[in-house]
Amino acid sequence: MALKEYLGAIVLEVDGQEYEVESVDISHKSGRKLVKTMNRTGRASGYSEGVHEFSLRVTAPVPKEGAPDWDNIVGAKLTIYPVSAGGRRESYLDCVSMEDSRKYSVDNEAKVDVTLAALDRIEE
Repeated sequence: MALKEYLGAIVLEVDGQEYEVESVDISHKSGRKLVKTMNRTGRASGYSEGVHEFSLRVTAPVPKEGAPDWDNIVGAKLTIYPVSAGGRRESYLDCVSMEDSRKYSVDNEAKVDVTLAALDRIEE
């Protein structure tokens, strides 16, 4: 069996500016819904297409200076790409911040969790 290489660390860009992040969790909802009808089988008849939803949860350390205004992000482009060469970039377009929260603890650095909604996803 051949040795496989997997994607490792990522770099996060918001509108061309690179930011240090600890993690990015991406959620995609297809928007599909079951079409339920009254029939003899007692099962759904099929499905209907809906609106795709992209949600990104970003965790980042809070720098002393130069931190983005996470709670006022509107129309941003978030690009995620692997550090090593050869990987494909993912871009999330027209991102808006929906929610943000700060975390402080005795043993760790201050962090911010930001939930973003994106209108589209493309691979570059």
